[in-house]
Amino acid sequence: QVQLVESGGGLVQAGGSLTLSCTASGSIYSLDGMGWYRQAPGKQRELVATITNGGSTDYAGAVKGRFTISRDNAKKSVYLQMNSLKPEDAAVYFCYANLFVRTHVASERYWGQGTQVTVSS
Repeated sequence: QVQLVESGGGLVQAGGSLTLSCTASGSIYSLDGMGWYRQAPGKQRELVATITNGGSTDYAGAVKGRFTISRDNAKKSVYLQMNSLKPEDAAVYFCYANLFVRTHVASERYWGQGTQVTVSS
């Protein structure tokens, strides 16, 4: 069984910073791409940032220059450093990991449970 556990959400003032963490555990052969989505009330889930196994990153335009995604493969973890937070960044943030549970099978996507980020103006 594979689990992704997130932490680091909370309440922050506009202009402040938060760092989200997400760690995978369980029967994992290897990790592939990882990333973060977010979903605000009444809105669709949107992609925030991605990072490949080799460390290449990509960001949504709304967060580029303010958020930084990173990963630690040894810890099976992905992080999202969020700076200069705005009220419009408030959402539930979900991490995901594309991973292989064994050899010779396709990768599967697993999701974290979500962590709430609230930004006060």
